[in-house]
Amino acid sequence: MEKFKNKPMYTYLMVLVICASAGLQGWMALFTNFAKEVVGVNGFQIGVAQAVREIPGFLTFLVMYVLLIMREHRLSAWSVVLLGIGIGATGFFTSFHGLLMTTVIMSIGFHYFETTNKSLTVQYFDKNDAPIVFARLRGYGALANITVGSIVWALSFVLPYRFNFLLLGVFISFAGIYMLSKDPATEPGLHHQNKLVLRRKYWLYYTLNFLSGARRQIFIVFAIFLLVEKYRLSVNTIAGIFVLNYALTYLTNRYISRAINVYGERVVLSLESASLFVLFLGYAFIENVWVAIILYVFDSIFFNFSIGLNTYLQKTADPGDLSQSTAVGFTINHISAVFIPLIGGSLWLLNWQLPFIIGACLTVVSLFFTQKIKTHSH
Repeated sequence: MEKFKNKPMYTYLMVLVICASAGLQGWMALFTNFAKEVVGVNGFQIGVAQAVREIPGFLTFLVMYVLLIMREHRLSAWSVVLLGIGIGATGFFTSFHGLLMTTVIMSIGFHYFETTNKSLTVQYFDKNDAPIVFARLRGYGALANITVGSIVWALSFVLPYRFNFLLLGVFISFAGIYMLSKDPATEPGLHHQNKLVLRRKYWLYYTLNFLSGARRQIFIVFAIFLLVEKYRLSVNTIAGIFVLNYALTYLTNRYISRAINVYGERVVLSLESASLFVLFLGYAFIENVWVAIILYVFDSIFFNFSIGLNTYLQKTADPGDLSQSTAVGFTINHISAVFIPLIGGSLWLLNWQLPFIIGACLTVVSLFFTQKIKTHSH
């Protein structure tokens, strides 16, 4: 920690990342089984629910206007509070419409935190430190996910879904409220514009974000639904898989950040796209539960390569554009994230393999555009 210049901001973000990661992880470990077993959703409805979850991500450009009345680090903490409220309420609404409502509340908190977290990181840490900070924060998030995944796994044997969601939500909200009493902005961040601007020179960053959002949704929505619906894995097993995923994430993130600094973003993001092409085809054509689990674990590891998009922006954007460009990129990322679950959910009803085949095609397109990245390694 002492190697970073702004230790208060690093510590502040670390605590909030741990809370947000633990909250989302606990919600995800419970959500699919809860939606299937208690609410009784089908493949199309799970796609609708996940599309609704991404709508707040599409609206993250509104962060720029919220920042006119609130400092960015305080918005981060308030977002975590809202995340906890949405999670805690989930188990009390067992209809499909209730599921959508709590999902939106939870999602607003998480997506606004993710936007401000990325923005604060690229503002307060230099180009050499930022990849390491991103990776370390994800590593701490992974440790939190291991812990909460283990707790969810244990409590799922003795407590109903309602109390699992409630306990998790209360903890997250109180942690966010506590962080509101802290002020980590002891040093000035970069000056940024409080308006939404699309700049032609950042077209590649926007394009890669759009494709990343589409691929990410196929992984988040349909890979886990495949394990639950097709292979009938229980909530205990799903929680155990998440614990394994995040243990590996914690171990590998440091190497991802080093790879970005040594080889550059083009190499790392190319490896991500090529690997996901193989994994998506594996989901579609290898019908074996153990293979599906292994693919899901590798999928989780390669998912973390996406930090290269944030460092690519930092290396190519004007300093004053970082905050608003991060918000624009996050919004564009979620344009595809809103529609892919709906399209994929409809295709799932025709043939469960189709969403994964589309995902494989998207990785090819992403690999093509990734070759246009021009940043220097260190």
